[in-house]
Amino acid sequence: MAKQRFPDAEKRMFHRVFICMKCGARIRGDLPRVKAGKVKCRICKSKKLRPIHKEAKA
Repeated sequence: MAKQRFPDAEKRMFHRVFICMKCGARIRGDLPRVKAGKVKCRICKSKKLRPIHKEAKA
């Protein structure tokens, strides 16, 4: 049975959250700024970011 998701918690966990492709850090930023390359990882300074996956891969 699937777990019920609360909209407030889902927004907090997934909205505007990106993952660094190099070190795996979680960064919060706006999509247009990430696509333009203006947001970078605070740990490794990489600009390669991807959106966080909303479903766990099994």
